[in-house]
Amino acid sequence: MTQGSAMDIDLDALTVEAVQAAFKAGTYTAEQLARACFDRIERDNAKYNALIFLNPDALDDARTIDARRAAGESLGPLAGVPVVIKDPMDMVGFPTTAGWAKLYSKRGGVDLMPERDAPVVARMRRAGAILLGKTNVPILSHTGSHANDSWAEPTINVPMPDRVPGGSSADTASAVASGMAVLGLAEETGGSIQNPALAQDLVGIKPTIGLVPNAGVVPLSGNRDVVGPIARNVRDAALCLDVLAGYTSEDTKTLASVGHQPAGGYTSALAADALSGKRIGLYGAGWRTQPLSDEAAALYERVKRELTDLGAVLIDDPFKDSGFAGLRKVTPPLEHFDARGLESIPYDLEKYLQRLGKDAALKTFAEFAEATQDDDQFGPDGVLRYLHNLADFRTALANPSLPPEMPEFVDVKARYLTIFDAVMSEHRLDALIFPQMRCELPPLHGTDIIQETTVGEINIAGLPGIAVPAGYYASGSPFGLIFVGRQWDEAALLGYAYAYEVSRSRS
Repeated sequence: MTQGSAMDIDLDALTVEAVQAAFKAGTYTAEQLARACFDRIERDNAKYNALIFLNPDALDDARTIDARRAAGESLGPLAGVPVVIKDPMDMVGFPTTAGWAKLYSKRGGVDLMPERDAPVVARMRRAGAILLGKTNVPILSHTGSHANDSWAEPTINVPMPDRVPGGSSADTASAVASGMAVLGLAEETGGSIQNPALAQDLVGIKPTIGLVPNAGVVPLSGNRDVVGPIARNVRDAALCLDVLAGYTSEDTKTLASVGHQPAGGYTSALAADALSGKRIGLYGAGWRTQPLSDEAAALYERVKRELTDLGAVLIDDPFKDSGFAGLRKVTPPLEHFDARGLESIPYDLEKYLQRLGKDAALKTFAEFAEATQDDDQFGPDGVLRYLHNLADFRTALANPSLPPEMPEFVDVKARYLTIFDAVMSEHRLDALIFPQMRCELPPLHGTDIIQETTVGEINIAGLPGIAVPAGYYASGSPFGLIFVGRQWDEAALLGYAYAYEVSRSRS
């Protein structure tokens, strides 16, 4: 095997720990691993349609990591690890298309070329991760189920090709699930990390809002958007969160995170006995009045037994009679999604466009609207038409330079947090563990969407959630859990998720 050539590496099961062990042992180099990933992309991307742009500098970056390692430099755990980036995140050298033909010149639109990376992309570069390229998304990341309307065409679910892959980070999940990359960056406004992670049998972290910066990411809501990792296991996701989390002046929300990050990092609480003695709240009508399907309920009963065996104390429906479920309000004409908090998108887009730099093709929301007017996704037939039913959206649309007040969103966020904290305290709960979906995945093409147990609740409240695989339906459709806790509880939640993951691997 010559230096720099691709190798027969088992990409399907590769983890950060295994990559670093191989580097240390001299089994392969970062360049050889990157080449192997590009070989896999060449072989399988046409089948899954996960990546839309490949990074021509990736092999040079890998060679640089190899040289630094050979020189004896101490490198972090992500150095040399192949990673993919969700398309709406700005990455220098590539247009940010947000899945929309109107934002891609080769499909007749306008290229948005950033002059600098989004903070999360810059942090991954500084950590030495090898950025392989950018992944496909639905138009403006509008759905949590699929990427069927992207200019790049649909992305396919790797373990279940006839079912939805989850959205809007479908393609990050497909890239990781297919072995094209070891890790991926995802982003969520309403289920877009948790859905694709568990739709493809992976782990995802939806952080507390304000923990990870989302400047330089095409917004749906500056009040709800969060960036987080999708990985093959809990440890890898935690290591990635270590890199992503923390303050930057580019996103003032992150100031709230100061003092809330664990001193030992997000792997510090990973332990096989982390669930022992912990009080865990279970899904019920007090949280949301939508029941689980019969098969989901049966799978959840098995999970409850597993949690008990791990020493957890289970509390049935702790939100009963709390008023929590009554706070949810679906935004018409949608049937399942509470969009409150998205009213600010004209202002958020204006701020995003300003960050692109002085040479950007579009610098204001007015220019954005004019360039996309013949395919207006905010109009009566657009994917975001429901925004007109949010109280302050039209005010924001009339003057995108001013942030809307959004009193309804602020009020419901406060009420969610007040009730949540009261219930957690009353029952002395350490976490909630719910099935992430109420039923199995719907078909890839059709009108059905993923039915979650929680999206708006934790996205509006800004609470963290860790998505963890937990088995399969009879059809083979993945079944998974969402671990939810108080704001800034990521380290503890990752510990619980790790304990569950380890127990499943041993069974």
